This record gives sequence, C-alpha cells and structure tokens, in this order.
Amino acid sequence: MGYRPRIYDEILAGKLRSASAVLVQGPKWCGKTTTAEQLAQSVLYMSDPDNLSKNLLLASTSVKSLLEGDVPRLIDEWQIAPQIWDAVRFDADHRHNVGQFILTGSAVPPSAEKIHHTGTGRISRMTMRTMSLWESGESVGTISLKDLFEKNNEPVFSECQTNLSDIAYYICRGGWPMAATMLQKEDALATAFDYYDAITSQDISRADSVRRSPERVRKMMRSLARHQGTQTSISMIKSDMLSNDSQSLDEDTVASYIDALKKIFVIEDMEAWNPNLRSKSAIRTSDTRYFVDPSIAVASLGLGPQDLLNDLKTMGFLFETMAVRDLRVYADALNGNVFHYRDNNGLECDAVIHLRNGHYGMVEIKLGGDELINEGIASLNRLAEKIDTDKMYKPSFKMVLTAVGNMAYLHEKGVYIVPIGCLKP
Repeated sequence: MGYRPRIYDEILAGKLRSASAVLVQGPKWCGKTTTAEQLAQSVLYMSDPDNLSKNLLLASTSVKSLLEGDVPRLIDEWQIAPQIWDAVRFDADHRHNVGQFILTGSAVPPSAEKIHHTGTGRISRMTMRTMSLWESGESVGTISLKDLFEKNNEPVFSECQTNLSDIAYYICRGGWPMAATMLQKEDALATAFDYYDAITSQDISRADSVRRSPERVRKMMRSLARHQGTQTSISMIKSDMLSNDSQSLDEDTVASYIDALKKIFVIEDMEAWNPNLRSKSAIRTSDTRYFVDPSIAVASLGLGPQDLLNDLKTMGFLFETMAVRDLRVYADALNGNVFHYRDNNGLECDAVIHLRNGHYGMVEIKLGGDELINEGIASLNRLAEKIDTDKMYKPSFKMVLTAVGNMAYLHEKGVYIVPIGCLKP
C-alpha cells in the first residue's frame, strides 16, 4: 500500500502560520527532524559532532548568532544549550512575524534554571508521536474519525483484510519511521530493542543528568509493560521491582525514574475524563499508564509476534497501547485530546476523544470477536446513558475499535464496530 505523508507535517505547517516559533518535541526516532526539515529554510544541528563545541561556545557567548539564517530556521536538539529558548523567545517577540523558528528536541532541558520565560504567546508546542497505521500504509483509511464526528450515526460499511498475525507484527515493530517504511520484517523488529537498550543504558540519564542503574530501569520498564492500560500505583510498581531486587527502594526513587522517562517522551500517561453525569458516581482520577509506542512494552518484556499470538490476553493489553497511540495521532489532527473514564461502579471507557469545540466520541478497544464486542457495546451505552446532556453534548459517536474483523459497520445498538486497519483521522 505504501506509507503516506506524516499527519504532523500539516500540523506543523499550520502552527507556523499562527506562531512566531514552534517547539516540536517527542521521542527519539519518531521523525521530528525530518518533518521540520521539510519546512525549514535554514538549519542548525546543535548535536553535529563537528560543530558541537563551537555551537556550545556560541550559545554561551553570542547566542543570537545561532539564530541567524533564512526562516523558518530549524534549531535541532535545541535543549543541548537551553539558553537558546530565551533567545528565540526574545527574537520572535521583536521580529513581529510568524514562522520564524522551529525547535526540535527529544528531551525536556535539564537546566530549567537557564530558562526565564515560558514562551507563552510566542512559542507554540507540538508533541509528535510515532507513526500510526494510517501513516505507515497499514490502514486502508476507509473510516474517517472526522466523518464520525460529523455523520450523526449514519451507517458505514467497509471491508478490512488485516488479520491477527498482522496486528501482532505491527505491535512488536511499532511506529518508528525507519522500521515502518524502510526495513525488512526481522530488521524492523530489532528497532524497538535497540531503542529499549538506548533508554536503559544511557538515555534516561539525559532527562536530568542523574546516573541511574540500567538494571533498575529495565525492571521498572518491565513492570510498566505488564501494567499497560491500568492505573497501577507507584507502590505497586515498587513492589514489582523489589520482587527481583535485593537492595532497598523507596517510592520517591521509583517516581523519579518514571518522571525521567516522561521527560524523554518514553511514557505518556492518559488523564481521566470528567464529564457531567446524571448520577453521583465517583470518577477515578488516576492516570492510565502507557508507553508512547507499544513496541517499547514488547521490548521491555522480551517478546515477539509469535509470543503475542500464543498469549492473547497480553496481546490485548498491548493492542490497546497501539490503538491509543493511533487515536492520539488522529486526535491531534482534529485539535483534540484523548482521555479515559473509570468510576467506582466499575464502568469504564478506554478512550474519550474530546475536541476543542466540546464534542466528543467514546471508544472501547477490543481484540475482536462477538463476546468482546458485545461487552464493549454494553459498556459504551451504559456510560452514554449516564451523561447529563442538559449540561454537555451527547456523544458524537460510540465505537468499538477492534484489532481484527472483516468489516466496519454501524451496529443496531448505535455503536460503530471498526477494525483499526480501516481507521484514519
């Protein structure tokens, strides 16, 4: 089928039309620099080994000289010299024009004390993610999320040929651009393990310049991988780690490890949705834990596609991580965010896509099969009945997003059944 242009190409172009500078942040290897290069008219690669010492010297003595060049000027891995932030903010403030700078970075800057201004009103932010199945050409894209928001439950129909083996491979390979578009299958599967090794051996220390035990990072990532899609507490992760650790470990240490992984965009937890309800159900507000890409969880557990096919329960959790990744990418294209819902009565919704205009769609994520699909339908309809539509919109759509299934359609109970291999923004 062939891969498609990145969704973030268009998002970045739009931000450059409305802001003086744009910060493009996200995990390593997700394509930030490539996307930014397509729109940049001049480029400064801060981490270029041949010029790193010179760039750092200029950042300390004459930072404004690093900003000179045709616009938009791309400054790649800007966080190597955090003082660039204030220089860009100041310059953008005095140029009185949009589309001046693009900053890319795969880590939050460790020296926050060198940044004196948030950049609000001058620097727009864009978080870039790994490739969705639509971008990598593995979704036929016959069902549009945008259309579902606008169709008012109109019937749809589309065939889908994606099978369970395909999904297992997509989970394990992940959405890393090189793996998804250039490498043969076996080589593509190795990418996630290389990424995992880089995180555990050195990248986690880039977050705050704190040296951490690679073995403890591996243990924590294994624990997080086993608890994808849950609200597992810090204390539970600590207990998980201690079961294979003879040394003492406190919750603050575990929390610092998790925070470091968030700073380098390895973890992206999902916030709780807080709708207006007719009943007095207590909404659980804990974040749901996710890696930014399912392949990180797979590598943390040392698994491959056949392992997932032999353990469909584990595959279901990891498919949810992949589905959440795709929904986040598609929501970004629609100026939306993705939340989860859980309450004290056990009612839940895996993903609520909420747009800026207040409209929202509710999604349950299932591997497939009539039993699981019917569970998802029942859960979505129970939640929809609890929404106080006098105080907020009714759901624009309800959808069970499946790993497999030979067609997408509108169920008689008012819920779309959509295989992930059919979906696009």
